[in-house]
Amino acid sequence: MANIIVDKTFLFAQEIITVYLDLREKGHFKLADQLVKSGTSIGANVEEAQAAHSKLDFVAKLTISNKEARETRYWLRLLDRKELLLEHQSMHYLKSEIEEIILLLNSIIKKSRENLK
Repeated sequence: MANIIVDKTFLFAQEIITVYLDLREKGHFKLADQLVKSGTSIGANVEEAQAAHSKLDFVAKLTISNKEARETRYWLRLLDRKELLLEHQSMHYLKSEIEEIILLLNSIIKKSRENLK
């Protein structure tokens, strides 16, 4: 059975790696490192949540993922400059996808918290 958030965050991480490599090629090592760290951590924490030992653990892992997604959104906004990534073929996808991922995570976290009560 497909899990939308798992699939979306994995595909997003793959594209983040592509952008990371392009940034490094341009010599923007520190910025590239920041983006790849947060951008791949989203899916890693979503994946960990799939094996959570309780609902509370599940919510905690997704909350971390949500924080990483918000950090990634920040880096994408910062990198949206001509000399960095403005004209990169993936920028439109990444900027729209991170918004969708944040909305999905917020929704899953909210529903999961309601089920804790």
